[in-house]
Amino acid sequence: MNEEEAVPPEARLVRDFVNSYEPQVDDESLTTPDRLGDWLARRELLPAGTRLAAADLALALAIREGLRAVLLAHAGHATDPAVLDRLNRALAEVPVRLAFTADAHHLAAARDAPLDHALARLVDAVRRCDATGAWNRLKVCDRDTCRWAYYDASRNQARRWCSMAGCGNWVKMRRAYATRTGRRAAEPDAGAAG
Repeated sequence: MNEEEAVPPEARLVRDFVNSYEPQVDDESLTTPDRLGDWLARRELLPAGTRLAAADLALALAIREGLRAVLLAHAGHATDPAVLDRLNRALAEVPVRLAFTADAHHLAAARDAPLDHALARLVDAVRRCDATGAWNRLKVCDRDTCRWAYYDASRNQARRWCSMAGCGNWVKMRRAYATRTGRRAAEPDAGAAG
């Protein structure tokens, strides 16, 4: 089984949502309400062609960055309480209810707004991750310029980087160089690729 096959679908959804912005290269995928709508439609969270507003985009981005902060905590870092407060306020804008089918239950939107339905399914993916043990395996890269979300499928859940070949190798090489030269390893890694 390859690494991607180990990622449960609900964890993949949360990870991919967080990764709709790549901090290392400042690449924002969700630049307009239409692009948010397209992203959600490609994941079957919203009907194609659904019109969203600027407020919908702002709400989705607040939730995304709040989730990134939570995944940073999963990687062992301190979380900014202000970011968590913004996440909780944003989530309060998306009321959900428990809904049952004959053989399961899920969180569903309490209102009928299109974005509410999409974000309720995202929140339900977080709930499912928690129920299956996948939630704490979702982390963001330890490299402070990267912060790419990944699923830690390692047995001991001690993985620290999105990629050992990229960020992990870069950090280790930087530390080794600092040890050899007596320089600080914490110098910024401006623009280095991961």
